Amino acid sequence: MSNAPYYIIEPKVKKVPFVLSVPHCGTQFPDELKSHYNSKLIQQPDDTDWFVERLYNFASDLGITVIYAKYSRWVIDLNRSPESKPLYNDGRIITSLTPTTDFFGNNLYVDKQFEPDDKEVNRRVKKYYRPYYEKITQLLSRLQQEYQHVLLWDAHSIRTYVPTIRKEKFPDLILGDNDEQSAHKSLIQTAYQGLRKSDYQVNHNAPFKGGYITRYFGNPENNVHALQLEMVKSLYMQADELTFDEQKAEQVRKILKPTFRQLIDQLGKL
Repeated sequence: MSNAPYYIIEPKVKKVPFVLSVPHCGTQFPDELKSHYNSKLIQQPDDTDWFVERLYNFASDLGITVIYAKYSRWVIDLNRSPESKPLYNDGRIITSLTPTTDFFGNNLYVDKQFEPDDKEVNRRVKKYYRPYYEKITQLLSRLQQEYQHVLLWDAHSIRTYVPTIRKEKFPDLILGDNDEQSAHKSLIQTAYQGLRKSDYQVNHNAPFKGGYITRYFGNPENNVHALQLEMVKSLYMQADELTFDEQKAEQVRKILKPTFRQLIDQLGKL
């Protein structure tokens, strides 16, 4: 078994210039760190984007390459900057590169002595963080040898209500593109219009406009485009937001699949 901190799902048909990233679905904890964490919390790490890789199980049938995280974001958050710089400056609480509390403020570690110092943070960046970015870079570069334009779709989910981030409930779907800087406008428009062909509430860049992955990889001037989709977990999970609901998921896929097909088509027109 690979020691890589991620999993890859290869396309089942001819590859298209499209990579799907799921950085927050990981639930594992490295053996050397398990005893440092609150054992009850890590049995079911609450901030996980549960089953997002399962929701997008159709991607490989479309020729899309999928990369998704093995380890919990509590080990290291793949969607933060390696310097842990804030993504937003509006007062909201956003967990850091190596969080010490969950979204609700609960302490993750059994004792403060186990909270990562600079040396430990750097070790985790090297071992768990950089390989994810290096692999995405490799995947996109290989696709650019065959296609002029490539797209990275960063897939996320969140609880319907997280008061530490937003006082109101989240909209159903939130398309983020760093204020239209991370992708060609035609791709943004294609994605937004595709998602809106539903009964779901769709927001654009509010309250999320794409995390570090979207901002790092999105470089339309070099023909690399990146979009982030955040969705509330209740769209594809049961009311407890812990149990996958296949019937609900299939309804969401009815919007995602055609949107992806349209994006693939649009990439070829740029």
